[in-house]
Amino acid sequence: MDAVRQLEYYTIDDIYNLPDGQRAELMDGELYMMATPSMVHQRLVMEISFRIRDYIGRKKGECQVFPSPFAVFLNANNEIYVEPDIAVICDKDKLTEKGCNGAPDWVIEIVSPSSRTLDYSKKLFKYRTAGVREYWIVDYEKNLIMAYDFEHEGMTDSTFSDKVKSWVFEDLEIDFSGIDLE
Repeated sequence: MDAVRQLEYYTIDDIYNLPDGQRAELMDGELYMMATPSMVHQRLVMEISFRIRDYIGRKKGECQVFPSPFAVFLNANNEIYVEPDIAVICDKDKLTEKGCNGAPDWVIEIVSPSSRTLDYSKKLFKYRTAGVREYWIVDYEKNLIMAYDFEHEGMTDSTFSDKVKSWVFEDLEIDFSGIDLE
């Protein structure tokens, strides 16, 4: 008889039991360890978050912007736990002291070498099926911003010399040429 390899199935308890300073995401019973982000990555998170928050403030909007690390229990349960680089949540009833229970309205992931496959495939699928309205993949190494409008099945490809329009906020454009990455 052949030996059968037992695959480990991880749960939210494994996330909570990680050593201090170690971060991971949980999808389909698998843990995805998160690397420390680069300086360019953090600049993008800060600049984009600021521009969205500034827009919401000027419009006196109710939505809130949360940069990572911020816990998102994607299906309002403990099965899928992610920490998007930027999450915009407009339904305050989804917010708890632990994070967001359910799909944010808008998620932005800044691609890192260690997260590339996850951001472009698994997260794209998970965010879409969970009910995220808009998803951006910002890939500075490829000079690419892919913006998905899941509500209307739209998608645009842009570069860091473009202005990228949001679908959640119809009159918000982020001018990537104005973001200093150095």
